[in-house]
Formats: sequence, structure tokens, C-alpha cells
Amino acid sequence: MEIDRLDGRTPNQLRPLACSRNVLNRAHGSASWCQGDTKVLVAVYGPKAGTKKNENPEKACIEIIWKPKTGQSGKLEREYEMILKRTLQSICILTLNPNTTTSVIIQVVNDDGALLPCAINAACAALVDAGIPLKHLAVAICCCLAESGYVVLDPSKLEEQKMKAFAYLVFPNSVLSILPEEQLQVGGEPVEHGIITSVTQGAMSVDDYLHCLERGRAATAKMSAFLRKSLQPQLPVDSSKAG
Repeated sequence: MEIDRLDGRTPNQLRPLACSRNVLNRAHGSASWCQGDTKVLVAVYGPKAGTKKNENPEKACIEIIWKPKTGQSGKLEREYEMILKRTLQSICILTLNPNTTTSVIIQVVNDDGALLPCAINAACAALVDAGIPLKHLAVAICCCLAESGYVVLDPSKLEEQKMKAFAYLVFPNSVLSILPEEQLQVGGEPVEHGIITSVTQGAMSVDDYLHCLERGRAATAKMSAFLRKSLQPQLPVDSSKAG
């Protein structure tokens, strides 16, 4: 059974994507990311000398500060900060700049659904803009489970409110990995078959989750291509130095 979506999209169809880099003058790196009417702005500062309390000084520290569109940060924002920190720590090469802290400031501009994946995508683009060394890029997507058992990708706010459960999934975009090929194997599996972050909410069976995983991974191919295109060097190539 096909599911009707208010904006006319098919269940697998993502909202229009938009990404801009270097949007803030004083930050070391910045990016804005839009998925439909959901928009997040991210600023990156660092790496700065020294790590935060209780952090390992032999590695770089990633600090996340989440700023909601209005009001104060609450429990949900703290949870988002923790998820983002773990996600970004797993894609950053933390041993290259030990005993430093890189601050990632997330500013919610507008929330019309799938806010956390949008923020993760924006943060990844901002880290690239700041020149922070990464193992590989990452792309995030929200997969929702309707009461009918149908899986819907990249929901709007209204759709989110009607869903039985949802999963936030972050996949590695290993095409741009700088690691040697033998390190791109996890238990003999290529890293692109893996998953970086998985957060579920609501009641979801194992079969439903695996269905979300399959649909999410398929959809992120488009997002990966879009992200790579957005992160192409923005300066023209100097033809005198080429070749």
C-alpha cells in the first residue's frame, strides 16, 4: 500500500537539499544545510590548544554546543549534543591534533522535521570547510515508521508527529576516505556497508529496523553525491600549476 504524503512526495523521496559553505566570516569553518524547510547553520572554531576536563589529552576533543531557534537548551538538546559528539568523534582523525579542542556550534534556523540528521550533515560540511582532518564524510537521514508499517524517509514536522517510530541513521561516505584499503574493512566487510550512528525512538521490530536501514542506506547515495558536489573546492584551479 502506497502512503500519501501531504507534499506529494513518494515514501523514498527526499526534500530538496541545499548546502552553502564559508557563510560566517569569523568562524574557522561554517556551513548551512537545508532539507526542505528545515535549516541548520554550523560554525566550527579550532582546533584550540588544550582539552576540556575529563577528556583524553592524547587526542583531539570535539565540543558540541546546540542552540535552539528560540528559548533555552533542554534535555532534548543535550541528547542531540551527545549524539553529535559521538558521531563527529568517529569520523574525525583525533590523533593528528592531540590536546586540542574543536568547538562545533549548531544553530537551528528552522525545524520542519528531521532536525538532527540535518544538523549532522551541516556539521560534516562545516568540518570540511574548517580543514579538520576526517577519516571520511558522513551522511545522515531520518527513516520513519508509519502506523501502517510503511517506511517514510526525510519526514516533515507534521509527518513526524503522526509516526509510530523513527530511526536516525548516519552512514559513512567512504568514497572520499583517506585511510588505506585494509583499514576500510570491518570484520571483512567494506566500511560503506557499516553504520556510524543509529538512534531509534518508539516501538520498532527488528524487521522494521532492518527495513529502515536498507531504505536509508539506498537513499544516502543521493545525499553522498550531493555532499561531495557541495564540498568541491570553491576556488578556480590555477591552470599554470595544473598538470
